[in-house]
Amino acid sequence: MIAHQLHDKVIVITGASSGVGRAIARAAGAQHAKVALIARGLDGLRAAAREVERAGGSSLVLPLDVSDSLAVHAAAQKIVETWGGIDAWINNAMVSVFAPIASITPKEYRRVTEVNYLGTVHGTLAALEHMRTRGRGTIVQIGSALVYRSIPLQAAYCASKAAIRGFTDSLRCELAHEGSAIKVTMLQLPAVNTPQFQVVKNKLPAHARPVPPTYQPEVIADAALYALRHPRREMWIGWTTLKAIVGQWVIPGVLDRYLGKMAWAAQTTTDIAPSRGDNLYAPLPGDRGAHGLFDNEARAVNTLVWLRVHLATALLGVVLITLLIAIVQKLSWFV
Repeated sequence: MIAHQLHDKVIVITGASSGVGRAIARAAGAQHAKVALIARGLDGLRAAAREVERAGGSSLVLPLDVSDSLAVHAAAQKIVETWGGIDAWINNAMVSVFAPIASITPKEYRRVTEVNYLGTVHGTLAALEHMRTRGRGTIVQIGSALVYRSIPLQAAYCASKAAIRGFTDSLRCELAHEGSAIKVTMLQLPAVNTPQFQVVKNKLPAHARPVPPTYQPEVIADAALYALRHPRREMWIGWTTLKAIVGQWVIPGVLDRYLGKMAWAAQTTTDIAPSRGDNLYAPLPGDRGAHGLFDNEARAVNTLVWLRVHLATALLGVVLITLLIAIVQKLSWFV
């Protein structure tokens, strides 16, 4: 990435206190961006702000719950008053419940929907209000392979993420009708090594974990910043995401049966689930950073993302290697 292409751009990130949001905030700070940090947990937000500023950016800490539409709109107004506008808004805040469908209460379904889906709607509406006055801007929705292919034990999360895709498709149509220059991108993520598995509402007897293969949050941060510079309709991050989406199109029934057999073990460790609180209704104290417990297995590079981000470099390399081989072969004729 060319250095500081996001210099002085105003970037809003929800769910910025940990995980993917934290990694994106840090990467945006390294680009000397002005980063507005939204989440519920003040400890994590303050730590994220310090990382952004150490990296060379500016920060604005905005502790709030994205399910509160008035708070989200007030935060957007404060950002505009502080920095003059909003160039990009990244909707990333999420919560989840690990449990069979019948074990999730109506209140829990509602809460996951309010944060994941309505939180994205609230952030999008707040961003649009200010972007329309300037006639430009980029909105990034952080999705998942589970947007297309649901799995067991996370019904509330999968449904909320699928709803975001439906909302975003409608938004794109309306922006096209308006002839708007505002761009909307959705990133579909693989499993990521974030602290969510330490704080998620877990009703299973074993500790929750991401389904392997797992990627580090910095892989997602690289893709998110690329999407800000080169907006695309969607970016599928990771070969597992590609396989899940294409598989859902081609063999959905086979995947139903496969996941029915395999997904329980894939989403839990052999450790007994610890008896502690969760962050479904309120943040837990402390700063957990960007990474979860699976650094020993998480991948720091994804070839699909690398090829997208460095496509021109990769093509140039192929051309140069091809030319070099042709030259060597030509010279060998004279030997």
